[in-house]
Amino acid sequence: MAAEAPRGVRVQEPDPRVIRAAAQHDQAAFGEIVRAYQAHVWRFLRHLLNDDALAEDLTQETFIRIYRKLHTFQFRSKFSTWVLNVARNAGTDELRSRRRRARLVDALATPPPPPRDPLLRIEVEEAVATLTPTLRETLLLVELFGFTYRETAEALGIPEGTAKRRVFDARKQLARELTEEGEAGAV
Repeated sequence: MAAEAPRGVRVQEPDPRVIRAAAQHDQAAFGEIVRAYQAHVWRFLRHLLNDDALAEDLTQETFIRIYRKLHTFQFRSKFSTWVLNVARNAGTDELRSRRRRARLVDALATPPPPPRDPLLRIEVEEAVATLTPTLRETLLLVELFGFTYRETAEALGIPEGTAKRRVFDARKQLARELTEEGEAGAV
């Protein structure tokens, strides 16, 4: 990793021609941007994540993202602001991903106890299997893994309201399935 940028040193804004050239995949121009911002991005991520090695990895990820998205920079803000926003997004994505993985590991490490009645467990599993894949995946994230509606929406790439509606619909369908099975078994 490049040497840390000195504290209190203002980030120099690159010449707009360099940014435009880099957006056109000019490797020398992009290298100039990397050299100018690498230490600042790493320092920002190190403080955000409190992890030197992860900051180094995410600095690389940040510059990959910058390379892919450079053509979207509209010169409406300082370039340094845009670069650090890309770095912040990479860091935030990593923190979210870590929280999701930790919850998943916790959920898998301590499976919920099965229903005492093995027949009831089989009925519930069969009822869940009747759900459409979209209802099933949403319900499982909320009920089995304990995700909030917001986390579920992020994981599935859907609006939070859609996640709530899917869980509502899944519960309603399960209740109907289990009621019908209970009535059929009582005959």
